[in-house]
Amino acid sequence: MPVKAMDLFDAYTKNVLPSDLGFIVSSFFSPNSAYSRYEIVSYNNVKSIYPAENGLTFQTDGKKLHILIEPANYPQKGEEPYIRSSTEQIPHRFSELDLHLCKNQTKIYSGKQAIMSYTSFTIMKPMGVNFSFIFYNLPDVYESMALFFEKTFNKEAGVPLPDAKKVAKELGAKLKKAMAWDYSS
Repeated sequence: MPVKAMDLFDAYTKNVLPSDLGFIVSSFFSPNSAYSRYEIVSYNNVKSIYPAENGLTFQTDGKKLHILIEPANYPQKGEEPYIRSSTEQIPHRFSELDLHLCKNQTKIYSGKQAIMSYTSFTIMKPMGVNFSFIFYNLPDVYESMALFFEKTFNKEAGVPLPDAKKVAKELGAKLKKAMAWDYSS
């Protein structure tokens, strides 16, 4: 059975990062609450990958989709996500995000559209409990990522399981549409 995903930096060290179509999922968890951020990057046709000061730089275009999980007791909930502190921000206004309100009042925001990153992007080396995984482009990659989000939303971010299942399924469909690379046009 092929490997569906692995730690990004281990994959780099073992020289098993795909140069054609890969999906990187990075997490950023708050140490003091269930506040969580995720960044999903899809890339294709890599020219080079090399270590940067505190991460890996990919010389290629990337499509980025951001997710924000905000617990009910988050004190700055009225503040636009793009102006929050650097450890809590994602590059979006509320109007650019889809919102799912969970039964425990946790809010899950996800970008309505992917943001294009041209020429290169850097994935920062995770610190503490944070992680960066590479998902390989297998036939069930979107289902694998959806299952991954279901589990991590529930276990790491405190999202009730029914909400985690629903949002993860919707997210899998969104990723399939927003993160694919089509060069036929």
